[in-house]
Amino acid sequence: MHQNTSEIKQFIHDKSYLFWYIKDEAKENISIDFLVETMLNYGDEKDVKRLFDIIGIDSVAEIFYKQISGKRNNYRPRTIHYFTLYFNRHAQRSAYKPAN
Repeated sequence: MHQNTSEIKQFIHDKSYLFWYIKDEAKENISIDFLVETMLNYGDEKDVKRLFDIIGIDSVAEIFYKQISGKRNNYRPRTIHYFTLYFNRHAQRSAYKPAN
């Protein structure tokens, strides 16, 4: 199981209101995938930038593309559209990134 770094734990703590339904003692152990999904769905532009700074835009893009590649995902169509355009322009090509 992945251990969250102290920087990730601090980020989760700073944005704990986005995880209101998770017990306080469990918040710092959420997965990176869940953190990415939550920030892309509900964070503001500062939150997304901080996420990119902490784990890297290419890692966020890879997680995002993996999450939207299945039949079911938790992103709104607008969010998928926006971040697909954004990552196509700003992230390095990865195995999950669709070809242009």
